[in-house]
Amino acid sequence: MKYVITIGREYGSGGRFIGKLLAEKLGIAFYDSELLIKAAEESGLSENIFKNYDEKKDGVFGAGLGIYSYDMTLGQKVFLAQFDTIKKIAEKESCIIVGRCADYVLKDYPNLISIFITAPIKEKVERAIEYYGVNPNKAQSIIQKTDKKRRSYYNFYTDKDWGKASNYDLCINSKIGVDECVDAIEGYVKARLKLD
Repeated sequence: MKYVITIGREYGSGGRFIGKLLAEKLGIAFYDSELLIKAAEESGLSENIFKNYDEKKDGVFGAGLGIYSYDMTLGQKVFLAQFDTIKKIAEKESCIIVGRCADYVLKDYPNLISIFITAPIKEKVERAIEYYGVNPNKAQSIIQKTDKKRRSYYNFYTDKDWGKASNYDLCINSKIGVDECVDAIEGYVKARLKLD
């Protein structure tokens, strides 16, 4: 049985790392920035364009997905290329996809499990400094700005509220530890999909 786990995450919550470890444990593919490369290859747009517009809203678009127009902005074209790539990946294989509104893109997919990972600001600051090399004096500001951008992007393209518990199958606070999050999500996935 094919299934897809999507992970929305606050900056510094460890969501990407949790997703990567979970994918290894479940023996399925993992997509984050890899998705940008795939979308760039399939769309004919350059990889640099995708990196510049990654998870950033651009122009007037709203939730009217699937409607291609000649007057779309570059950001909208990037979003739709990612949208198409996410759908193709989901049709092909079981995987974990981090960010990029994947939970919304695959909302009608039969075996979708959407996760959101949060953490207290103290833990996010510590992780940002230790793992991402963020300046300690700027860590909290960077976290807030990044999360604001992610919220804006998600709310703009999905017409839903980023991080709102009722929009996800499971929300988890990573203050319990990365390995514990992986185990908890794995348990939920196996119970939900009745996997051995």
